[in-house]
Formats: sequence, C-alpha cells, structure tokens
Amino acid sequence: MIIGLTGGIGCGKSAAANFFQNEGITVIDADDLAREAIETNAPGFESIVNYFGSKIVDSDGLINRAHLRKEVFDDEEKKKVLESIIHPLVRDLMAKKITASNSPYSIIMVPLIFETNSMSNYNRILVIDCDPRLQLERAILRDNNSKEQIQKIIDSQCSREERISIANDIIPNNDSIKNLETRTIAMHKFYLGLL
Repeated sequence: MIIGLTGGIGCGKSAAANFFQNEGITVIDADDLAREAIETNAPGFESIVNYFGSKIVDSDGLINRAHLRKEVFDDEEKKKVLESIIHPLVRDLMAKKITASNSPYSIIMVPLIFETNSMSNYNRILVIDCDPRLQLERAILRDNNSKEQIQKIIDSQCSREERISIANDIIPNNDSIKNLETRTIAMHKFYLGLL
C-alpha cells in the first residue's frame, strides 16, 4: 500500500513523517528525490543547465536551487520545462525506493499532490491539516522567512479546501506536537488494519 502524505507549508508533514518512520515505516520524501535528481552527476543536472544556462550553477558546481526557484516562480513556461525534466526522474527514483522497502506500507511525502493531479499514484491520501493562521506562524518560525514570502508560497499552493477534497484521511494539527504524534500512531495502526 502506498500512502501519499501531503499538507501545506507549515502544516506538519515532516513531523508526521518522522512519527511514521519511528514506527518502522518507509517514508520517501519527494523533495529529497528532486534534489537527488539534479545533483552534479545526476541525469537532471545537464538538462537543467542546458535549458537555464550556466548562471544556474553556483561556485561549487552545483545547481543553485534558490536561484532556480526564483527563475520558475513567476514563469509558467519555465516551471513546466523544469517539471518535465524533474518529475520523470523523481518517479523513477521513487519506484526504486518503494521496491526496496521492507515496511508493511510506504509513505510518499509530497507537498503538491493536488497541484500535480497525481492522486492516482497512491492507494490513500493522508492530509496533515491545520488552521491557516497557525500554518503561517509555524512556517515563518521554521523557515526564518518574512510573512510576505511565506504567504506567497501558501498562495501558490492549492487551497486548504482543495487539499481536503482529495483526502482519504486527515490528521488535524492545531495543537501540540505530542497530540500530532498520538494521532499519527493511531493512523499507522489504522493502516496496518487495512493490509
């Protein structure tokens, strides 16, 4: 069974993923795979440099991801090209990690399931949900970014309602980390019961 774990920035996806990992579940982070796909000797590196130019490479010979983010953030065409390079590579890496997993089910942590219309890739979708005001506060504290920067990221993601509309399961995260852990472990037991 493959569970797609999603939620907006600052909602608690990573914390929930850690609790699943503590229970022995394989958690695959799509963002980590995207980074892996564009490392210097990885297949995506050359394609990205060919399209965006050498200005995208930093002094260490790595793709400057912050610069790349800026390049595509407000340019739909560049964003589509970047996704067409990275998404197939991420899917291949993901398939290998799922095959190698020995846990009873696997969790794929993906921030943009709704936005990429990839619901059919998962047996179930778990949304970590929280109040938008709390989401903003947590993301500002965690990322050390301005309120405006975080709000821009939130606005670029699907709405809370859209995300909830694709959920099979929802864990609310509006209070303590301890309560998030309790709810995550309960969800883990529920998933084991489905196998």
